[in-house]
Amino acid sequence: MRQRLSSEPDRYRGRRRVPTPPRSRYAVVVTSAFIGAGVVAIGAASNLPNAKDVNPEVLQGLKSAQVANQAISDRSTEEKASRSEDRGVAKTNVSADEATADVWLLPLDSYTYSSPFGIRWGQLHAGIDLAAPEGLPYKAVHSGKVIQAGYYGGYGYAVTVQNDDGTQVIYAHSRRVLVKVGEQVKAGQVIGQVGNTGNSYGTHLHLEIHVDGQPVDPIPFLRERGVDIKLQVESIYAGMAAAAS
Repeated sequence: MRQRLSSEPDRYRGRRRVPTPPRSRYAVVVTSAFIGAGVVAIGAASNLPNAKDVNPEVLQGLKSAQVANQAISDRSTEEKASRSEDRGVAKTNVSADEATADVWLLPLDSYTYSSPFGIRWGQLHAGIDLAAPEGLPYKAVHSGKVIQAGYYGGYGYAVTVQNDDGTQVIYAHSRRVLVKVGEQVKAGQVIGQVGNTGNSYGTHLHLEIHVDGQPVDPIPFLRERGVDIKLQVESIYAGMAAAAS
């Protein structure tokens, strides 16, 4: 066997290895990268405003605006809560009877305004006349207590209802009364029928109102309470009464 000479070069049968650089070169490259990044960061930061360099008046203005906005927001929240509480209290504390206590209504669904309050034939006509067919039901214009029911001299068959404030409403010349003394009635409740009894000249309802014991003109009295006899317009409280019931 032929012996290989020592002077013959060593041959490597495989992939040629790439020479690995010394560790010192890695250190140089990494250090240079960090130094470069630091220079860039410092340069960028130098372009940003420093809070200490901002005008103090501007900062104070921003702070005041923030405080004002917060105050407005808090106030709005409190007002909403207050309104909600008020609505809740109103809905909780007002009963159906209380809701209908201030209701004023027309006494008849259909009528003709035939005679006013004032002097007539030399005497005071202390109420108004509403002509309507005989037997037509009439209603209480307001809630109150019945203090008279039955035949009442020149008024014929009549009903007198006294309100809580002492005001008295007289419904006269009835064909028939449908309530009794001491009975509590509500606005809109049928209390009698139109007739032609007593000192009457035709079928009609005589409506008379006394305040502090003295008769007053029912037209302006009721108009102030949302009821217009001449226009046959009822009070806006009628809707409240219907909703409460």
